[in-house]
Amino acid sequence: MERTALDLWVGAFVVAGIAALVVLALKVGNLSTYNVSDTYQLHAYFTNVGGLKPTASVRSAGVLVGRVTEIKLDIERYEARVTMSIDTRYNFPKDTFANIQTAGLLGENYIGLLPGGEEQMLKNGEAFKQTQSAMVLEDLIGQFIYGKPGGNGSGSK
Repeated sequence: MERTALDLWVGAFVVAGIAALVVLALKVGNLSTYNVSDTYQLHAYFTNVGGLKPTASVRSAGVLVGRVTEIKLDIERYEARVTMSIDTRYNFPKDTFANIQTAGLLGENYIGLLPGGEEQMLKNGEAFKQTQSAMVLEDLIGQFIYGKPGGNGSGSK
């Protein structure tokens, strides 16, 4: 009788541990904070997306407003085309500025939106006109060491 009760407590503890690991994985993956509701698609073009990944968050003033759904190379512009699903509760002016930022200790990238002042709003399928690409650490170090933009130490002096 005592052995059965002990086995039951150990089993409950293991199930609770597995549940805690699942919750932790969702928090680290930033997947638990976005509810599935009606969305519309917006696009942005970046010269460098850095470590941005699909399912990365899209935030405005720190509030989650959407998710990155697709990243692909536009072979006509030779830039990365990032597609975002934005919650229909949020509308952004046509002069909204989209930039890739880094958050937290893990350094995951996300898209930050800084709304402009124009009265017309972006509609489904439209693209942000103003973007800023990800900051690449190697380029910043090269600028510091070699004292030139994009300096990577190669080339003639």
